[in-house]
Amino acid sequence: MQSKDENKQTKHIDDDEEDLEELSFGKTEKASAAAQLNLSARLSKDSGDQKKSSSFKEVWRLVKVARPEAKVLGVAFVFLLVSSSISMAVPFSVGKILDMSTSADAPKDLLFGLDPATFYLGLGGILTLGAAANYGRVILLRIVGERIVTRLRSQLFRNTFIQNAEFFDANRVGDLISRLGSDTIIVGKSITQNLSDGLRSFISGVAGITLMGYVSLKLSSILAIMFPPIAVGAFFYGRAIRNLSRRIQKNLGTLTKIAEERLGNVRTSQAFAGERQEVHRYNRQTRKIFELGKREAYISATFFSFSGWMGNMTLIATLYVGGRMVQSGTISVGELTSFLMYTAYAGSSVFGLSGFYSELMKGVGAASRLFELQDRRPTISPTVGSKVLSAHGDIAFDAVSFSYPTRPAVSIFSELSFTIASGTNVAIVAPSGAGKSTVASLLMRFYVPTSGGIKIDGVDIATMNTKQLRRKIGYVGQEPVLFSGTIAENIAYGKPRAARAEVVNAARRANCTFIGDFPDGLETHVGARGTQLSGGQKQRIAIARALLKAPDILILDEATSALDAESETLVNEALGKLMKGSITTISIAHRLSTISRSDVIICIGSDGKVAEMGPYATLSANPNGAFTKLMNQQLKGAGAEQGDESEAEKSEEALMAEQQDAARHEAEQDEARKLTVEQERLR
Repeated sequence: MQSKDENKQTKHIDDDEEDLEELSFGKTEKASAAAQLNLSARLSKDSGDQKKSSSFKEVWRLVKVARPEAKVLGVAFVFLLVSSSISMAVPFSVGKILDMSTSADAPKDLLFGLDPATFYLGLGGILTLGAAANYGRVILLRIVGERIVTRLRSQLFRNTFIQNAEFFDANRVGDLISRLGSDTIIVGKSITQNLSDGLRSFISGVAGITLMGYVSLKLSSILAIMFPPIAVGAFFYGRAIRNLSRRIQKNLGTLTKIAEERLGNVRTSQAFAGERQEVHRYNRQTRKIFELGKREAYISATFFSFSGWMGNMTLIATLYVGGRMVQSGTISVGELTSFLMYTAYAGSSVFGLSGFYSELMKGVGAASRLFELQDRRPTISPTVGSKVLSAHGDIAFDAVSFSYPTRPAVSIFSELSFTIASGTNVAIVAPSGAGKSTVASLLMRFYVPTSGGIKIDGVDIATMNTKQLRRKIGYVGQEPVLFSGTIAENIAYGKPRAARAEVVNAARRANCTFIGDFPDGLETHVGARGTQLSGGQKQRIAIARALLKAPDILILDEATSALDAESETLVNEALGKLMKGSITTISIAHRLSTISRSDVIICIGSDGKVAEMGPYATLSANPNGAFTKLMNQQLKGAGAEQGDESEAEKSEEALMAEQQDAARHEAEQDEARKLTVEQERLR
């Protein structure tokens, strides 16, 4: 009976799964192609999967990071020798003082041939010199450490910033921030303060063991039994700490990514009452880091407690044997005291070397992540190529095929070819996901075509200096990005040395009249990502930024799609001013008002090729053309959103007529809005 019930239950579950599959979206061929990812641009050294043979090379490279500070580090090393030598002389002096105090044959009024007052004053002066040397060592190493961290961060940020779009598609911003932040601090500490502490422990340990052998070889042989177990334990401990350090840094990068993304979109999260799930997401990641930290704590506690226990057992053995040697007269009380003090110095040095090794392995784990980022070279160099004096001229896409590098199996363009005449206003239209914005990305060389080429005035842009080419191109996006700072700083972003009069003129040409409503005018802070401004205000600042740049090519990517009527009118006025002259304008749009005022329309089909190209009047007159069908689909979608079922039943001829009427109506509305705005200004 039980088996029958189980079979029925299993069958019921299978039926439910089949129902869910029927209700869910079926996978298309495009989805199967998109599943074939290429993440070769992703930074891979996130875990301890490296070869063991590379550890020494990484350690040596880590040390070489401090090469520019070699002179200062040399002075710090001299201070280290002075302070360590003075410290190691103390046990010897204490032993001799005890022997002189307890020996009946030694003169009571002399210490090392000096009267007690002179000897103790001299000893105090020497110890003061050691303290001063230690002070100088610490100060120099801290300054050098901060200098190295500053230089590392600057180099890494520059190298990160010049990477191409493929790199940022494949890597998480939070992980990059973690590498620039916490990883550089770990590396800086490991090659300055930690290296100094390690050298001090090494010098003290070698000096202590040597002087222990000088005092008594028999007692020194007892201590030899503790070194092999500690050395073996230190090797395995250091390797475990290195791997854990890499994993902790990887998870810290993920934590930074979560915090950066969620706090950057906190309004959206609050709008959907998603505070609890975001806190849960963050806490889940912190628990992962906590578990790794707890594991590191267990490993460290095991190693250091074992090392301490071995040291204490050895000390007991030394006291036992040393006490019998004092009784037999083999060594004196002072020599045993000196030996025990040297034992303590050597023991602390062993612990210091263990700590140095573990911190060094942490530094190696962090450095491997930094070196990978530092060694990466962009596939599109921003500074290599011929000088670009002008971007005027015809723009030609010649049999361009393209797939995004992270999804090479998904074809966006297939032998796409068209020519944009210099100084014309061209609109690019296409179905959603057909690659309208990709045209702009390829023209600005964010990506490289898989085949074919793009030419400006007959010159392939692949041979041009990318940075200089981008200086000749103005870009206004659908969602304009403003940086934290003032309005003036954002307008002058493309031309940082622009005069104040140029900034004001650009703002006026972009219809940024709202600036006069702010108490601080152009010095008004826009907030993070421009949150203190409305969508229309941000859009007009973005247009002013493009105006100030005086570009030869202007790309408008859905520049007015999210604006209200009044804002759209003002933005269109600004765009109209921008389009005048010899500027080649490429508008990526779906609004009829934008499309209809273009000189030429390029309609890209879902197959990644040009489906139709020509003036608006010509394309709209063809009822069977790709452009007309695309516009009809948009009108049907608008009608469906408004609940007008009869709209979808109209004939193609009627829809085309309505399309033209709608375009004329929008043009008339634009003129009326302009007149209203002008009247308001005159008032």
